[in-house]
Amino acid sequence: MQSPAAAGSTGPSAAPLAFIPATIAASESGGSTASPTPGSGTEATAAPVTAYFVLVDDGGRHGVRFGCNDSLVGAAGAGSTGDGRLKAAINALLGAEQPENLYNALGSSRLKFLSGSFDGTTVTVYLSGTLNPGGTCDTPRVEAQLTQTALEAVGAVKAAIYINGESLADYLKLK
Repeated sequence: MQSPAAAGSTGPSAAPLAFIPATIAASESGGSTASPTPGSGTEATAAPVTAYFVLVDDGGRHGVRFGCNDSLVGAAGAGSTGDGRLKAAINALLGAEQPENLYNALGSSRLKFLSGSFDGTTVTVYLSGTLNPGGTCDTPRVEAQLTQTALEAVGAVKAAIYINGESLADYLKLK
């Protein structure tokens, strides 16, 4: 499915994965993403987190081209500060809701964020549950979505993602 904006777009983006900007607002209803509840501990300065989704067969017109001629596109979600940014970003990706016209290769999976850390260069994410990719094209989609979402959340240059104690690469080989 092609979005309405695709008709006027030009060729593929040459931007590296680590610098993909968020392109879709968190609230399609026009609500603000920075609306903290007094006493909730969330500050007005909490920048939105970005979860990455797929524009299927977009050929890089709206994001970085990868996999099966898809585009990786960032979608802004409710923000958090400090250590909570990684958890918020991954949970936005693993949550039931996804932006309209975007595909989530993790949508039929039952994954839960366990923990994560950042050492200044590498972000490490531990997930548990089951991953149910929908076919061969979903393998690069899962990898790109999880990796880019984790990198963006903390500003890392490398990501190490584990599902049930196995590296993402090893886990995907079994699928």
